[in-house]
Amino acid sequence: MPTTSAQRRVSHLATLTAVHRAFHWLHLYQPQLRQWLLEIVRIPAPPFGESARAAWFLERFHQLGLTNVHQDDEGNVLAELASASPSPDAPVVVLSAHLDTVFPANIAIKPTEEKNSHRISAPGICDNAAGLTGLLAIAAALRYANITPPIPILFTANVGEEGEGDLRGMRHLFERGPYRARIAAAIALEGSGSSAVVTRALGSLRFRITITGPGGHSWTDAGTLNPILLLSQAITRIAALELPTEPTTTINIGHISGGTSINSIPESATALLDIRSIDPAQLTATAATVHQIFDEVVITSTKKSTPPKLQIETIGKRPAAALPEDSPLLQTLRAVDRHLPLRTELRLGSTDANIPLSRGIPAIAIGAGGHGGGIHTLQEWYDPTNRETALRRILLTLLDTLQTTAEQAKPS
Repeated sequence: MPTTSAQRRVSHLATLTAVHRAFHWLHLYQPQLRQWLLEIVRIPAPPFGESARAAWFLERFHQLGLTNVHQDDEGNVLAELASASPSPDAPVVVLSAHLDTVFPANIAIKPTEEKNSHRISAPGICDNAAGLTGLLAIAAALRYANITPPIPILFTANVGEEGEGDLRGMRHLFERGPYRARIAAAIALEGSGSSAVVTRALGSLRFRITITGPGGHSWTDAGTLNPILLLSQAITRIAALELPTEPTTTINIGHISGGTSINSIPESATALLDIRSIDPAQLTATAATVHQIFDEVVITSTKKSTPPKLQIETIGKRPAAALPEDSPLLQTLRAVDRHLPLRTELRLGSTDANIPLSRGIPAIAIGAGGHGGGIHTLQEWYDPTNRETALRRILLTLLDTLQTTAEQAKPS
């Protein structure tokens, strides 16, 4: 349940004329949101290849009249809605959505709009064209309503959320970017939905594991160490591990490669391995066990004349963390949901919120409304029906977070 003070603040916010003007924009301009959605999804944006979509966002942020529109050193597109009394040291609240998708640039994106339906099918249409559209919607509604926040809003279309992007956009923003010491809270817009919100960050460690040997001919060099067989031995042992359910922990081998032909002993074999857990200590312990298994398999095989080489490269590290139950941000969200009314469903997930949460900064990842499915597949779809309610939810949560943050920042 929300606190009485949070409920009172949100109820008051919802009565303000300016807020009603913003709500009016969200209702009136749904066709504009659909147009933005279609334009966004047509622009390829694989991890490390988001530049074209970033350029599109730079134009939109300029058109919306935001200030300090620019791209940072990592490729994130940033813009501010300034406060009435700008200060270089004032805290800011981040509202973000990630630019990238899981799909490579060579995937042709041709959105299909179903007849007699609002449903649109296209890879990346929900994750995260829906979130990016919501980001623009909130910026446009605030500008239309002439709302000046008490502290700046930092609108962020960030890179590198998916896969081997490894949250690089958020890492830069929170660890090396010029705003890093000023960010007081963060709200990440992620896909569809109007009830679920991620408040617990699922941690993960990802490795590229390669075993190499001399290789050779399958007949004349028979008996030479075979990296694929060694890799397979280790994977078989990993598959037999009894992983804890408290805390929940998983291991996945997502890709295996190696060899050149059926009658060649391969010179190398590689596997991509993903470990996830809700507990940082368990994540580290499981990774140590995996390393030990590979070490033992390789050491056992060194009786051969030419020992194999093992390389374990860390290619992803997402920290586990959680938003405290008594966090003002969570109290605000619950008060907003009670007002609208919506159901608050707290979830565990691996999102852009991982980075701020791991640094003790209040953060959530929240859906931008509508409904979606087939996420990360070529059959992905999105239906924006009733998106407006979720956008109101985001707007009210953002406005109250700005106000409470500004109050906390005042000198005592």
